[in-house]
Amino acid sequence: MTFAAEFWVAVAFVLFVGVLGYFRTHRLVLDGLDKRSQRIRDELDDARRLKDEAGALLAQYERQRVEADKEAQGIIVGARAEAERMTRETQAKVEDFIARRTKMAEGKIAIAEQQAAAEVKAAAADAAVAAAARILAASVKDKTADDLIARGIADLRAKLN
Repeated sequence: MTFAAEFWVAVAFVLFVGVLGYFRTHRLVLDGLDKRSQRIRDELDDARRLKDEAGALLAQYERQRVEADKEAQGIIVGARAEAERMTRETQAKVEDFIARRTKMAEGKIAIAEQQAAAEVKAAAADAAVAAAARILAASVKDKTADDLIARGIADLRAKLN
């Protein structure tokens, strides 16, 4: 009797499954699958844990960035206030310096005016004395004239200076 090829394939398959069952190969396959599923589960748990840690670090860094931004804004506000204060102080110092220099210049001008007036008076007095001396020398000729001239010159110098 000849059997069809399908029959022999079926017999070989049953024998193959029987040999696998006898040597408990299905247990090895199931144990391998269980170990692999456990390893995948552990890797997923590690991935979740790492994701949570990364989220916590991200939140912490975000808080630190916000705090750093606030601190930077505070520093900027403080620097602006300090710059404004320094500007006001510098402007006040410049105005004070200008006022002092103006007073000094006005004082020097007043002194120069007084000196110029004194020099003009002295020159006028010298010219008046010289003119009076010529006039008196020409009109009065003796010892009386000399005495009058000397006394007049002394009086004139005392009054002008």
